[in-house]
Amino acid sequence: MGLTSETTVYVVAAVAAVCVALLVWVWPRLASPGVRHVLGRLAAIGVTQVTIIAAFACWLNSSYQFFGSWGELFGNVDTAPVGVTQAADHNGDGTAAGVSVKGALVQPAGDEQLSRVSGLPTGDPAVNGKVESVKVIGRRTGVVDPAFVYLPPQYFQKAYARQRFPVVVALSGYPGSIFNLAQYLRVSQTAGQLQKSGQMQPTIMVMIRPTIAPPRDTECVNVPGGPQTETFLAKDLPQALKSVYRVGHDASAWGVMGYSSGGTCALQLTMRNPHVYTTAAALSPDYRIKDDPTTGNLFGSGLGRVNRVNGHDLMWRLKHLPIPQVSVLVADSKHGERGYPQTLAFIKAVKAPMRVASILPESGSHNFPTWVREMPASLKWMNQQLTFPQDVVPRHVPKKKGNSTVRAEATEPKKPTAGARK
Repeated sequence: MGLTSETTVYVVAAVAAVCVALLVWVWPRLASPGVRHVLGRLAAIGVTQVTIIAAFACWLNSSYQFFGSWGELFGNVDTAPVGVTQAADHNGDGTAAGVSVKGALVQPAGDEQLSRVSGLPTGDPAVNGKVESVKVIGRRTGVVDPAFVYLPPQYFQKAYARQRFPVVVALSGYPGSIFNLAQYLRVSQTAGQLQKSGQMQPTIMVMIRPTIAPPRDTECVNVPGGPQTETFLAKDLPQALKSVYRVGHDASAWGVMGYSSGGTCALQLTMRNPHVYTTAAALSPDYRIKDDPTTGNLFGSGLGRVNRVNGHDLMWRLKHLPIPQVSVLVADSKHGERGYPQTLAFIKAVKAPMRVASILPESGSHNFPTWVREMPASLKWMNQQLTFPQDVVPRHVPKKKGNSTVRAEATEPKKPTAGARK
């Protein structure tokens, strides 16, 4: 039985119900005085309480996908096969060979609860688009992380067979999952609707979790001697996607967004790696990363610790380091969220050439209903920042020279659809 399966939930709930019934039945027999009967009553109460809590925890985890498997729950994380470095080839017509290429850095994955997500595109991908369940393999870090990838209809259309597309990487909070991004944040559904209505250019949406070493929260930090989360998201992930999908190669076509700690991560990645991501949208983020019980020691010890701590304090970076040429959007509610004053301070601290926009509703809690309200505006804003790639997949075409025929690359870009920026 999988950790997130309904069978597991029902079985644990049934065990809890049996324990409650047994407690009621055995209680009169334990009502006598004496140490043995007292210990018996305490044990009966303890076992019943544990099973009730376990049933509730299984139901909650099945609904929100905090942990996807028993291995994740107990800290056993999948690792990449040794020596996997091969990128996917392209077919003769210049289109990507897909994620089924053996040894590719992006490979097909199991369902990962994708079948439970409502509102996903169905039917002909060239008409409605498609969401794929894949696993991303980090060549440098050895990380294997599940992801959902939304490909717009244009990706499958003949007229765009050689066209590259912008990319938005969507990050979950902690201890969230890609299921949360797809089902509760409605990333692909919202992007599909905006693109269909011409309010957003055709864009590939990649839903992935920054928690690469569950249950530890690594906050997108390269932990000394530990998980290298920043390297995975800033180097491994773009390299893997570029090796398989027709995505833009220039940073101007790459953006990253997230909610809660995923929003914190989006800001950190963009401001620390402006050559990779030039646009970030952060819903309810923090502006400084610090140790807590879920993270452990993120920055190590010794002389380098202070520099590492400061490097992940965005207010410190804005004051002491060169300002990156990036665009960021931050969202926080005036009433209902604790980060509103920090968000105002961050907005005030931003200086050129960096640009900042904001979504500051009067009220809203730190939850999915608030973030879903902010999603359409965030994606439309990101659309205005990202450049539709002008580079295309190379195609060799015959070109006559004298009496011989040589091969030449056709590199003229396709014209983007309505809503796409040049």
